[in-house]
Amino acid sequence: MSLTSPKVANVFCDHIIAIDDCNNIWERIQNQLRKLYGEAIFNSWISFLKFISNNNGEVLLSAPTRFIKEWISIHYVDKILSLWQSEDNTIRSLDVRVIKEESNVVDKEGYKVITTSYDNLSSPLDLRFTFDNFVVGKPNELAFTAAKRIAESSASILGSNPLFLYGGVGLGKTHLMHAIAWHIVNSSSKRKVVYLSAEKFMYQYITALRNRDIMVFKEQFRSTDVLMIDDVQFISGKDSTQEEFFHTFNALIDQNKQLVISADRSPSSLNGVEDRIKSRLGWGLVADINDTTFELRLGILQSKVENMEANVPDRVLEFLAKNIKSNVRELEGALNKVMAHSLLNGKNITIELANDTLSDLLRSNYKTISIDEIQKKVSEFFKIKLSDIYSTKRTRNLSRPRQVAMYLAKILTQKSLPDIGRSFGGRDHTTIIHAVRQIENLIKADVNLANDVNLLIKMLR
Repeated sequence: MSLTSPKVANVFCDHIIAIDDCNNIWERIQNQLRKLYGEAIFNSWISFLKFISNNNGEVLLSAPTRFIKEWISIHYVDKILSLWQSEDNTIRSLDVRVIKEESNVVDKEGYKVITTSYDNLSSPLDLRFTFDNFVVGKPNELAFTAAKRIAESSASILGSNPLFLYGGVGLGKTHLMHAIAWHIVNSSSKRKVVYLSAEKFMYQYITALRNRDIMVFKEQFRSTDVLMIDDVQFISGKDSTQEEFFHTFNALIDQNKQLVISADRSPSSLNGVEDRIKSRLGWGLVADINDTTFELRLGILQSKVENMEANVPDRVLEFLAKNIKSNVRELEGALNKVMAHSLLNGKNITIELANDTLSDLLRSNYKTISIDEIQKKVSEFFKIKLSDIYSTKRTRNLSRPRQVAMYLAKILTQKSLPDIGRSFGGRDHTTIIHAVRQIENLIKADVNLANDVNLLIKMLR
């Protein structure tokens, strides 16, 4: 609907104002933005903006969706405000709101009346989460390929509806869902995409019940072309929400609309979720995102450093990739922390700096190792009986492996020296101290023993 009429009854102003001058200014600003950013960017983003009002120096523009509004707000709103102030020095601020024009009514005085509603169905998207920024490896290859196909398709894909993504925290489920939404929004596709968490779905449902407009709620969700719900495990045990989710799911599938669902576990493992829902979630393509490999973690770090145009030695990246295995979010956070520490303290980024800066995090990423595991692994490695680890025999072929086991128990567990001594046949803590010092001295002089100890550490971790 055109907003160029000289007489507009504007719902955001206290009074009706002629907007010819403002429309002319906005047209000139648009031409400047087209020249500044190019035709492609202008058509993809800025062309969707509409001038709404200038109310005492406060300019209001409208955007058709939350996605476009957020992108404009981050990348272009400051420039638009600057250009507007160059045209009119009374302008103090500029705001962009999501406004859906629902009617084109002309009142008896000849004014166009703009009725509006706000698009708060979708959750905000993270600008970093695109397909270009997603590092692909064996653990996530299937999920990435399926997500890309759905984003590029003009309709739901047979055999991939719904697409169910599952995996642990910080492995990339949400990244892929945001990437699908961004790709669709930035393409020429007219598909309506909605992304939100299961928690927000429940909140919207409860609000609709309280306001007695459940039919509006149903229509909103069932008129989408691509519905993406994150962390669906949240509806576990919430019977009413599950009931509405079930009916929404069926309605969209019947209309051949695409669904993308994520969870921290497979459909069959969703405890507290009705069997009929679990069955339907498993109808399409179930793609698990496995724990990252060393190669994938290293690739993620290299990509992040490249995007930041930072200088981090490869051996430091390898150190981080080797020792932080929990999830990608924690891995990237560790890199940020090391870089910040280097900048603030004026120190070069080294393995030593990374180790000191991340000492608590590194400790938590090591798996919990028991003394029993150490004793068993050492006895197998040196080909002695497990009982010899506890015995009082002092022959060299037994005492050296026993000392190695004591040394490993000291550096790989949080156990006290008396606790370690009790685990080795009730030995005194001074015996443990002697064994630890003995091995520390030997691995400095004996390359073979040092290699054996390092290999054992790798096997245990």
